[in-house]
Amino acid sequence: MIKALARHAALAFALLPLAAAAEPIKLKLAYFSSDREQAYINAVKPFADAVNAQANGAVQIDVYTSGTLGRSFSQQVQLVLDGVADIAWINPGLTPDLFPENAVIEFPGLFRDAREATFVYTRMAASGALAGCDKFFVVAALGTEPLSIHIRPPIASLNDLNGKKIRVNNGTEGAVLKALGMVPEIMPINQAAEAINRGTIDGATSRPGTLAGFGIARATSYHYFLGLGTAPLLIVMNKSKFDSLPPATQEVIRKYSGEWMAARYVEGYDAINNPIMEQLRLDPKRKVIFPSKPDLDTAQVAIKTVMQEWLARNPRNRELLAAAQTEIAKIRAAH
Repeated sequence: MIKALARHAALAFALLPLAAAAEPIKLKLAYFSSDREQAYINAVKPFADAVNAQANGAVQIDVYTSGTLGRSFSQQVQLVLDGVADIAWINPGLTPDLFPENAVIEFPGLFRDAREATFVYTRMAASGALAGCDKFFVVAALGTEPLSIHIRPPIASLNDLNGKKIRVNNGTEGAVLKALGMVPEIMPINQAAEAINRGTIDGATSRPGTLAGFGIARATSYHYFLGLGTAPLLIVMNKSKFDSLPPATQEVIRKYSGEWMAARYVEGYDAINNPIMEQLRLDPKRKVIFPSKPDLDTAQVAIKTVMQEWLARNPRNRELLAAAQTEIAKIRAAH
């Protein structure tokens, strides 16, 4: 306890000269959606608030919501690379060339819940194990629970999804759905509801907590909980900008990144997601479907096939999978 207090005192003391400056260092954080969306409430806002409070006036993170700095979700990472934003919330699945090793986080069957996905992703990103993350200072590496399919046309089983056009988060998810007979389309989540309403697609993969925020709940009535892979999500900061900050300011940002962010995100995630799941069950206008044993068996064959193809593509992929499984084992052993 004494050591911890000493560290906090030292950090506060180090910030005093910075706080005395006329103007704080201002950092722009881009968020593509509204300040009512789950990711903003559970991840973006807690990070900005914590840094601003701890920095004692030395640095100020200003959050630009609703796509103020750039509306395209897939272009949020480019805002950071170009210096338009210093920090941004991104879906790396929309820019796979920049994050070529993220498939190891995306596969169905690896993670039981958002907690496992988030802490494994956080630790692998922090260790430098994932190519692409090293181009940035990673504020947060987060994951969802296994995703489900939300669709407008009536369905009752996996067979009913054959030929249906489904919005997906990333290429791994798309490969699994394609192996199951669906037609996947990688698309930013904020475009899914409009595409369903236009008839361009039939449905979308999502977690329950984002259905209302992005309008997917209004566009769909059938909810098939197959248990697909997680959707990796990142908050990244321009590395050059981070490196240019005074050491004490860097330390504040580090303090409220990584595992601190992972813990806050998971806590808020469960608090919002679980009640929404119950609402879906109780709504008479909706059909919540859990796959039968034959459907699960069929899905497992498809998942295994896609994973084996990925493993055969590059020897490095086996190393990544082993690293992820090691972290999963550590998390389960601790709980």
